[in-house]
Amino acid sequence: MQRLLWLLLIGVLLLFISACQSNDDNHSSSQEILENPTNDEDITANQNDEELPETPLQKLDQGEEVNALQYFLEQLGYNFSEQGNYNEQVTWAITDFQLQQEDLLVSGVYNEDTKQKIEEVIHSETSYKPGEGLPAPTEPAFTDAGTEIISNPYDQLALVNKEFSLPADYIPDDLVIPNVPFPFTEDIPKKYMRQAAADALEELFADAQEENLELYAQSGYRSYDRQDNIFAANAAENGEKHANTFSARPGESEHQTGLAMDVTSPEVNFNLVTEFGETKEGKWVKENAANYGFIIRFPEGKEDITKYQFEPWHLRYVGHKAAEEIMNQDITLEEYLEK
Repeated sequence: MQRLLWLLLIGVLLLFISACQSNDDNHSSSQEILENPTNDEDITANQNDEELPETPLQKLDQGEEVNALQYFLEQLGYNFSEQGNYNEQVTWAITDFQLQQEDLLVSGVYNEDTKQKIEEVIHSETSYKPGEGLPAPTEPAFTDAGTEIISNPYDQLALVNKEFSLPADYIPDDLVIPNVPFPFTEDIPKKYMRQAAADALEELFADAQEENLELYAQSGYRSYDRQDNIFAANAAENGEKHANTFSARPGESEHQTGLAMDVTSPEVNFNLVTEFGETKEGKWVKENAANYGFIIRFPEGKEDITKYQFEPWHLRYVGHKAAEEIMNQDITLEEYLEK
């Protein structure tokens, strides 16, 4: 009997110890949960700590900064099929956002001014609707010549060539006359460029003048209709196939972007000829264009890629980052965008 009582007592004691350990484990687990939130809570906390990137971003950029930018664009209602890649979708979203702001230059490039506007819109109580500035891309349309019409003509890195055409009704809305020398005085459309390109051209010309070089701007913006007339005249004189080696079909000309300017000098009588590349002005432009965000759009030896003859006079604004990579690697815009 006494032995039975001892066994019962030991059993009760063991049950008591087990219960205490269970309480300790539960307390420890609760404490661990408080100290270590769930994965969902981690994500929320990280997102709340997210900040818009401080550095400029543009098409082809990748990484965490692009991820952060996409997070804030998603707060505005945009959706992305791929994270961490500044692709056509992100370029469209930034372009669309810039078009919906009154005081932003439109380029598809994320910069400090765009950053501030995104912050303002997110923290304001005003509604925002993606696509009101630039409709979202749909199925591609084509010209009568079979060239695909690009959906974002505002893109600073828009590829315009014999495969990709600008819309016939595209006219940049920020065209200005750069304060540089021209060999003519008339106020005509070819004096104009988009604002960012014009500002950069002024810097290029100012530094060229410091080097005692005589640069002149000859031909900038050209409308779709004007290009149509030019190409028709060249085709009538030289045949359409040959004309298309040095003259673009309407819609396929970079001049319509407002980002191109043909430059020349008195040494070649202000003409646009390959001899310009051998002048001191032409050599300086080739060596220094990238410092101002320009590239020689149709370089020598790349005719099989660009499908146009060598044009040392044709400058295209793409921004500093892209220009330096393109010129340093001795590649074309086509090759750069295919990377």
